[in-house]
Amino acid sequence: METIYLDHCATTPIHPEVLGAMMAFHANHFGHPASIHREGRLAREAVAAARARVAALIGADPAEIVFTAGGTEADNLAILGAAAAEKFGRNHIVTTAIEHPAVFQACRHLEKRGFAVTVLPVDGTGCVDPATLEKAITDRTFLVSVIQADDRVGTVQPLTEIAAILRGRGILLHSDAVQSAGKIPVCVDGLAVDLLSLTGHLLQGPKGVGALYVRRGTAIEAIGFGAGEEGGLRPGSENVPGMVGLGKACEIAAHDLAGQGNRLAGLRNLLEEKIRENVSDVRINGHPTRRLPHLLSVTLPGTSGDALIRAFDLRGIAVSGAAAELPGGATLRFSMGRGNTREEMLQAAALLASLVKRRRGSVA
Repeated sequence: METIYLDHCATTPIHPEVLGAMMAFHANHFGHPASIHREGRLAREAVAAARARVAALIGADPAEIVFTAGGTEADNLAILGAAAAEKFGRNHIVTTAIEHPAVFQACRHLEKRGFAVTVLPVDGTGCVDPATLEKAITDRTFLVSVIQADDRVGTVQPLTEIAAILRGRGILLHSDAVQSAGKIPVCVDGLAVDLLSLTGHLLQGPKGVGALYVRRGTAIEAIGFGAGEEGGLRPGSENVPGMVGLGKACEIAAHDLAGQGNRLAGLRNLLEEKIRENVSDVRINGHPTRRLPHLLSVTLPGTSGDALIRAFDLRGIAVSGAAAELPGGATLRFSMGRGNTREEMLQAAALLASLVKRRRGSVA
């Protein structure tokens, strides 16, 4: 039975072109980028090209890209590195209740060491209120970390408004763009962020590689130590195949970003329309317009999320629930990618309607 994969917010299938680009550096070009011989030069040039491709996706300079082992390490480096570099005695961080654990737990780690952390709530659409954020800032605030779009409901946060509040105050702005990069336009200058995290495995790239954008002049210190790779911010022998894969994935994502975004939004809207038609009391989560194009989160009163996910799986459709159930019933998350079709949306909607009716006792 072939699986209909609707869980692209968890991870994505690797793109064939990405795999092909990586295999050349797994099988043939295995040199260390620090070596001065030909194999070393080939690896070094490949890393430089990959860095440029990552930078191009987000409108950055290649020198501002630090490769990491994934989005989690990028988030940790941003939060802990900014804290380590703080030279003015400030010890206050503002973040939100919808951050990835990589951000949230890094903040909690600092809290245990004497830092103050303010966690902002979100409204019923999953959105942070910039006015509430502004009130939370004190003269001891040195960092604000707000996810660009979360993986629960996909609401896109008002980062430009938040950046405007911070402008001129000497407060760094970090954003986790793991779910948004490659799905919606992400321009670091337009967003006015100082630090931004990416990962490969959500871009049809490999697992185990990511990147942190560090705006030129931003004060940040290493949280690990070694031979000084990645400008000393992320030491360790470079994962050349992974970096090449991430670069290729970013290049593919950038090639038709608007077209793919529109196609995915069309699939999401079709799925939402058919679910609404057949499940009368379904609730659609997230902001009605300012949301990721490939994610649909629904809450279904009177049902069990785990039971529905298992029932979908038994019928060959991979979906997921919320990391924590949203109030009011079971929550399912459908997240689409490059290979999904309209027919698959119709199948998923029809199956959901059938399962909900059966579990509520409407059919035998």
